[in-house]
Amino acid sequence: MSDALVFHFDVDGENFTSAGQASTQVKKNLRQLGLPPDIIRRVSIAMYEGEINMVIHANGGTADVSVTEEYVEIVLKDQGPGIPNVEQAMQEGFSTATDSIRSLGFGAGMGLPNMKRYTDSMEIDTVIGVGTTITMRVNL
Repeated sequence: MSDALVFHFDVDGENFTSAGQASTQVKKNLRQLGLPPDIIRRVSIAMYEGEINMVIHANGGTADVSVTEEYVEIVLKDQGPGIPNVEQAMQEGFSTATDSIRSLGFGAGMGLPNMKRYTDSMEIDTVIGVGTTITMRVNL
């Protein structure tokens, strides 16, 4: 993995105006690297959903995107509350977002399902009261 190109981002918690900046920058970076539009779209969607989840549920975190010849890997880490029931959280429409978050147009319960849908693999490592790390890959 030493030949990987890595981009690091800090995701600001509870700041919806900056949410999506990291995925927008990654889209630009991948475009400059000449990756196919479909790959760029899938990575951007998965990363955006993850960013929004970190803003809504975890007061932000970090995003690291590694680009190799074989895949693009996205690692999202936060020190949020953790996910009590991953299986339930993966169900479309399930959300623990507050009404105020929903009134902003977020929290529809599609974040994790979309992250899984647009990637080739997704692992969720979560510890209650410690945080969550999600690792996603899109194969090239």
